Amino acid sequence: MMNLTGSARYRGKSWPRGNMGGNAGIVLVPIGDEGFFYLGRYFNFSFNEVILMEKNFKKVYNFNAGPAALPLAALQKAQAEFLDFNGTGMSIMELSHRSKEYEAVHNQAIELLKDLMAIPAGYDVLFLQGGASLQFAMTPMNFLPAGKKAGYAMTGVWSEKAYAEAEKLGEVFVAASAKAGNYCSIPAVEELQYDEAAAYLHITSNNTIFGTQWQNFPETGSVPLIADMSSDILSKPFDVSKFALIYAGAQKNLGPSGVTVVIIRRDFMEQANKQVPTMLRYGTYAKDNSLYNTPPTFSIYMVKLILEWVKAQGGVAAIHKRNQEKAALIYQAIDSSEGFYVGHAEPEARSLMNVTFRLANEGLEKKFLDQAKKEGFVGLPGHRLVGGCRASTYNAVPYESCQALQELMLAFHKENA
Repeated sequence: MMNLTGSARYRGKSWPRGNMGGNAGIVLVPIGDEGFFYLGRYFNFSFNEVILMEKNFKKVYNFNAGPAALPLAALQKAQAEFLDFNGTGMSIMELSHRSKEYEAVHNQAIELLKDLMAIPAGYDVLFLQGGASLQFAMTPMNFLPAGKKAGYAMTGVWSEKAYAEAEKLGEVFVAASAKAGNYCSIPAVEELQYDEAAAYLHITSNNTIFGTQWQNFPETGSVPLIADMSSDILSKPFDVSKFALIYAGAQKNLGPSGVTVVIIRRDFMEQANKQVPTMLRYGTYAKDNSLYNTPPTFSIYMVKLILEWVKAQGGVAAIHKRNQEKAALIYQAIDSSEGFYVGHAEPEARSLMNVTFRLANEGLEKKFLDQAKKEGFVGLPGHRLVGGCRASTYNAVPYESCQALQELMLAFHKENA
C-alpha cells in the first residue's frame, strides 16, 4: 500500500491525497457547471499521483435526430455515479444483471414509465434490443397468422420499412397513405380503411424524416392498434389503453441507443405465435421481467435517470407544454419569412419533434447550414433521402437552443432575402 501525502487543488478547492493500492488510483472527475468533483477509483493504471480531469468543453446546440440530446442533469448524475454506483465499488456497467443493485434500477425504470405514461393494469413494460427495426419483423412474426391480414398506415420511410418487413412474413395491406403528397400530411382518422377481421393496424406516430405527427389516434375497436413511437414517446400525454402494443427505440426521448422499450397488453401477448424462436417472443421477456438474458444494463440505467428527469420537470404534461413552446419558436421563423423558409409538413400535421424546412435553393441551404455549424449548431442538415434542413427538438433539447435557432433563422433571412 502506498500513501500519498499533500493535496490536490483545483479552482481554489483542496482535496487530500489518499491511499492507493496496487494499480488503483484516485481520480477527481468534474461534474456540473461549477466544477465540483467526485472522488472515485480508476483501474488499470499504474501511477502515484492524483489525476485531475479538467472540465474543458463547450456544449453545442444539439439538434441531432437520434441518437439525440440527453438531459444535462441525467448526464451529470451518470458521471457522478460512473466509477462507484451506490457504494458498490463498481460502475453500473460492471454490476451483474442478477445483482440486487441492478435489479432495483431495472424495476425503478419500469415503474417510472408506468407512472409517467399512466399505463393501465394489464400491460407489461419490456426492455429489448434491436431498435424499432427489429420490431418491424418481430411484430408480424408474433401477431400476423396465416389467413389474416395486417393493415399499415403509410406516413413515411419508417412505416414503409415496417410494411416491407411484414410483407415478407404474411399478408398486409395499406390502410391509408400520404405518399402521393410526398408525406407532407397525416391521413385523417376517417380515411383509414380496414375491417374487423384485420390482425392489427400499425401506425408510426411521428415521422422524423418528413416532420409529420399524428395529432389524434384512431379508435380501432376490436382491431389491435400497434404503434412505432420511437421518436415521440413521452413527448405528450395520450391514452395508452387505445393500443395493444407500443414500441420505441430509446435514442430520441428515452435514453441512449441500445435499448428498445415495448409496452404490450397481456391479453394481446397471449395470442402470439408460439412457434417463434425464443428471443423473438414477447412472452420470453415478460415472463422473466426482461432478464431472460443479459439486458443492456447501462442503457436501461440511463432510461431510469431520464425518466427521473421527466418527473422532476413536472411529468409528461409539462414536457408537452415546453415542447409546444420550443417548436413554436422555429415554426414562427418559418411562417413569418414570407416564403424564404418553406416548411415541408402541412400545418395541421406538423411535428413537435422534428421541424423540417427548405430554403429557395441548395446553394442558400448550404450557406445557412455552414453558418449554423460555425455558430455551434449540430444536426441541422435534413435526412439524406430528402435534403433540406431539420431541427429535432426532442424532450431534452433546451428551450434556449430553439430560441438561438430562431434568432439565427431570422438574422439569416434578413441578411439574405
